[in-house]
Amino acid sequence: MNLSRQALGALGLVIGFALYALAGRLPVPWNSVLVGAMFAALGVSACFYARGERWIQALGAAFVVYGLIRAFFLR
Repeated sequence: MNLSRQALGALGLVIGFALYALAGRLPVPWNSVLVGAMFAALGVSACFYARGERWIQALGAAFVVYGLIRAFFLR
């Protein structure tokens, strides 16, 4: 069991929830754009992190697609 990996995961969750809450305070077009950008960044980082695990790469690609759709089309 790797405790540093679990600590980084918990820290990432806290940072993600904090950024999501702060993005909700922005004016209407920018909050969707910022949240979409965060989903896309999460997807890109998941693709780089996966290194050969196809299901994580597919999940990362789905996050990127959802992030782009949310940023530009969903309001």
